[in-house]
Amino acid sequence: MHNLETSNTHTGRVIAVRGNVVDVHFSPPLPARNRQLRVSTEGCSVALEIQAHLDTTTVRCIALNATRRLQRGMAVQDTGKPLQMPVGEALLGRMLNVFGEAIDDGKEAIETQEYWPIHRPLLPLADRVSSTDIFETGIKAIDLLAPLERGGKSGMFGGAGVGKTVLINELINNIAAQYEGISLFCGIGERMREAEEMYRAMKESGVLEKAILIYGQMNEPPGARFRVGHAALTVAEYFRDVVKRDVLLLIDNVFRFVQSGTEVSGLMGRIPSQVGYQPTLATELAQLQERICSSQSGSITSVQAVYVPADDLTDPSATHIFAHLSASIVLSRKRASQGFYPAINPLQTDSKMLTPTVVGKRHYHAAQAVRATLAEYEELKDIISMLGIEELSRKDRTTVSKARQLERFLTQPFFTTEQFTGQLGKRVPLGQTIDGCERILAGEFAEIGEKAFYMIGSINELNSKG
Repeated sequence: MHNLETSNTHTGRVIAVRGNVVDVHFSPPLPARNRQLRVSTEGCSVALEIQAHLDTTTVRCIALNATRRLQRGMAVQDTGKPLQMPVGEALLGRMLNVFGEAIDDGKEAIETQEYWPIHRPLLPLADRVSSTDIFETGIKAIDLLAPLERGGKSGMFGGAGVGKTVLINELINNIAAQYEGISLFCGIGERMREAEEMYRAMKESGVLEKAILIYGQMNEPPGARFRVGHAALTVAEYFRDVVKRDVLLLIDNVFRFVQSGTEVSGLMGRIPSQVGYQPTLATELAQLQERICSSQSGSITSVQAVYVPADDLTDPSATHIFAHLSASIVLSRKRASQGFYPAINPLQTDSKMLTPTVVGKRHYHAAQAVRATLAEYEELKDIISMLGIEELSRKDRTTVSKARQLERFLTQPFFTTEQFTGQLGKRVPLGQTIDGCERILAGEFAEIGEKAFYMIGSINELNSKG
């Protein structure tokens, strides 16, 4: 980026096309890394980003759009700058791709004077701030066991089909509607159906006016999916630093970013590391994640969905992502199969905010007591399956009863699934969640069957269920 002032009349030619990786020959001096190049073919223009200098005359690039019409000998123009992203208030309510072009068809083109490069220096440590404010979501299991940090990074981990996207949609519904700042949604490797559904849902709920959606979809080349996260962060940094607003950044799905990096790395000819991942996995992830931070002027709060390959939390991609987060919400296939939604595993879910000094002693002790009761029940399950519940002591039977009530109390009907379940969504304030858990743990509802606790909001709804 330090070479931006050089002339952009530099022209090269394509010497190799390897899928989405293109080698270009230039006469020295070579354009700098991360510089954007353009190849114009009949009817379309292909954007390339320089990844490596192979020798004194050759650069290796990744293509950000389809390369099907590229061939050797084509002229390549050096644009003289990195990939740029439009920024400004004109983006609100719009749906964009990695180039900042509008993809919400039927609307006029985005008009903004200001463009920022997608590769930007990190905010200096001296300018960063951290907070102890909690981001209340209205989802019982999250607020109780893994409170989200305002200005922090939170992740939702789960295999395929356990409810990550539904949970992200519910957070948009619960938080964005009453959120004072800007909501920015970044879809990395999203299904086209999900993008369309989210756009429509945001429009219907009135959230779209103060939201921006940026997509690098599943059908796009790996280069677009690899850079769409950086493009979204550039927009988030503009609203934080220039407009001085708080930004809620929702990313679905960070694993697709890692996956696109794996594709690019393989085509670049790098030797893979463990489990076939790129050798630069940790660096690429850090370059994206470390840009998510808060300054004196505004905060960026991030909630990220993370696909876990084969439900294996020891997978290198999952362990590297864990390291960047202040709260980790782990979704369990077993709980989903039992019908407990949201399918949050209470024993693996954790947050660094869950300390007495941050959330208060009452919340901390309630969360620890819930965890301890559920952990004890987990240990007793083997005995129950072999010998039956009758063989347990009276104390253990009481523990099992409380744990089964808590499991069901931590389920909740969602606003975003009303059309599928026929149940009205519930948003539960944190105080009511803690109150309900304390009353269950105190044995107040020992005479009530556990089914009555399933899919209710606050504990006061028990009476209405009879």
